[in-house]
Amino acid sequence: MAYFPKVVRIVVVGDKSTGKSTLISAMASDSFPATVPPLLPPTRLPSNSFNDSVPLLLIDTPSSVGQQGKVIEELKRADSVVVTYACDDIVSFERVSTHWLPQLQKLEVKVPVLVVGCKFDLRDESRQVSLESLTTSIMNQFKEVVTCIECSAATLYQVPEVFYFAQKAVLHPVDPLFDYDTNSLTDRCVRALRRIFNLFDYNMDGTLTDQEVNEFQISSFGASLQRSDVTQIKTLVEQNVPEGVNSLGITFPGFIGIHNMFLKKGRTETFWAVLRKFGYGDDLKLRDDFLPVPSKQASDQSVELSGATIEFLKGVFRLLDTDKDQLLRPAEVDKLFDAAPE
Repeated sequence: MAYFPKVVRIVVVGDKSTGKSTLISAMASDSFPATVPPLLPPTRLPSNSFNDSVPLLLIDTPSSVGQQGKVIEELKRADSVVVTYACDDIVSFERVSTHWLPQLQKLEVKVPVLVVGCKFDLRDESRQVSLESLTTSIMNQFKEVVTCIECSAATLYQVPEVFYFAQKAVLHPVDPLFDYDTNSLTDRCVRALRRIFNLFDYNMDGTLTDQEVNEFQISSFGASLQRSDVTQIKTLVEQNVPEGVNSLGITFPGFIGIHNMFLKKGRTETFWAVLRKFGYGDDLKLRDDFLPVPSKQASDQSVELSGATIEFLKGVFRLLDTDKDQLLRPAEVDKLFDAAPE
């Protein structure tokens, strides 16, 4: 079960005449508006607009200098921000990186940002290469920018995609999963995946057999895999992570590799589907409701571990006691808790 906000608030900012109001209007009406007012009122999109079934509230902002206080107020309430420029106006594009993105940093607006080029139908194709290189530069310089996309309200080209990506960045965020400085999954994410891996490594041999992979698939997505599907997954893993597969099945590095592939393909929603299924919130900590604390119902009642739990813990102990001395040394204890939820 995903714990999504009741509504995703998307604030659209940008220079005058870059197409902010027209973009919102085109999304709401699925048509190109002949005229739009200087400033649209908040526009609500229904929950069935996209697959996650969460309504969107699109906030238009004024362009006049005298109303910048209103823009700042809206930015501080945003779940995500769309910064627009006009594809036929190179100055408006340049101001994305010289004015708008630095302003967001100055205001400490710590939400996902999309840079959106409007009026794609008016774009000068001779500038295409330079614009794409500048876009790459923006994403390298401003880590809060999750997507750069161009659209046309006149032709409706990629208008829904703008707000789909703006919503997706809120509901299925990348930052908790991936560390851009190390170019790898975050420590907390790896810890969560280690716990999930261990849950399905029933025989505690450090690999997931074909059956265990299928059990993981059923638990995560409610559908089983054919034998050929499992074989294909293992082949794909081995191609990307040579140590990810051995004669027994998929190793933990391979399990990590599968989820890295989700990220590379932009499938953060699939990654989060797994994490949320096993109780993790957006901070990658187990939700309080997932592990309720047992409480006594009466003075003569008590809570104790079941026989199955005790046998499981014995198995964990034996697995970690590599030197078979019936004791867990500090390094072995550390290994015991390297997957423990916070």
